[in-house]
Amino acid sequence: MMDIDGACLCGAIRYEATIDPTKVRICHCNQCQIQSATAFRIGVLVAREDFRLLSGEPKVYVKTAESGRPRALAFCADCGTALYGTSPTEQTMFSLRLGTARQRRELEPTVQIWATEALPWLSRIASMPRVAGQTGRPAPPPAALPGEARAPDTHHRGDRA
Repeated sequence: MMDIDGACLCGAIRYEATIDPTKVRICHCNQCQIQSATAFRIGVLVAREDFRLLSGEPKVYVKTAESGRPRALAFCADCGTALYGTSPTEQTMFSLRLGTARQRRELEPTVQIWATEALPWLSRIASMPRVAGQTGRPAPPPAALPGEARAPDTHHRGDRA
């Protein structure tokens, strides 16, 4: 188990959670692509007793998921950051959006769900040119995670948003 903490973009909503880092997953469903405004969402399931809101109160939008079940999507009403999804009634489990976690670089996904809806160009992302920021300067290779060795890189691969 791992303790993490995070916040929305404006900092109005902050949380702490205890998660199982081996359960981090990527969701490629169309609705996650739309709600995250990107190619996929990275999340982890967290039991209610392992999730604590420290400040702020999220706004909730209830949608019908592609599975047909209602899902409550919590987000910051000030900055719009997606925080988690849960059942609108039971709220025993939360699907925490890990882009908000301070430890997100350490949380490597272990499975991809709704893979049939993945955008077709994702398999080619590692071969795309890398630039630092928006300046056009070549970016260095991604830093290795603690405990990982990284071979010297003679050309730039992948892209970090």
